[in-house]
Amino acid sequence: MLCCRVHCCALPSQDILWRSDDSNMEWPLHFNISHTSSLIACGIAMDAPIGIDVEEKKRKTTKSILSLARRYFTTSEVDSLAKIADSDAQQKEFIKLWTLKEAYVKALGRGFSGAPFNRFSIQLKTNSRIQITKAPKVCNDSDSGDYLSENWRFALTELNSSYYMAVCIEDNSRGSENGSVPLGLKVWKTVPFIEDTLVSGTDAVKLIT
Repeated sequence: MLCCRVHCCALPSQDILWRSDDSNMEWPLHFNISHTSSLIACGIAMDAPIGIDVEEKKRKTTKSILSLARRYFTTSEVDSLAKIADSDAQQKEFIKLWTLKEAYVKALGRGFSGAPFNRFSIQLKTNSRIQITKAPKVCNDSDSGDYLSENWRFALTELNSSYYMAVCIEDNSRGSENGSVPLGLKVWKTVPFIEDTLVSGTDAVKLIT
């Protein structure tokens, strides 16, 4: 199982080497941080790069959703958003996509400037899976996009009915004989020096996919 612990109490992806109690092998402890105006999230994973992003569900935008999508997203993503007639639902889907993309490029260790959002598409499949595909323009661009890959697992959650949080973690088990391993995601609510409570499985954390 890919183990991931998220603290919501959130820098590019970092890793720390720590020594196990029962062996001389050093295991890298990776972490990534994100924040809103009122929430900080820190994702922690062992022996696998991780990216995390958290956004407010009702985040205000100065431009229309489709205008922003045309500037930052792929053509297929813009077309998908344009088919959503309800403006509130359209905004929520835009924020979900943005959150997933942000988590992915942070897990790659490149950030927005190093891996622009319009170079890859993310699809929320009907079977609750998330699929990454390279945008067609990348194939004809001087930037080959070789850093883009599909060996990643995602979790998209809703926190306290107010935030979307996406976690992306490298999954080298894909393509193996045993298939992809489950993503063991645990979410903790932390108030420094006061509270550290596991909230996975409660109403505070709703797993979307």
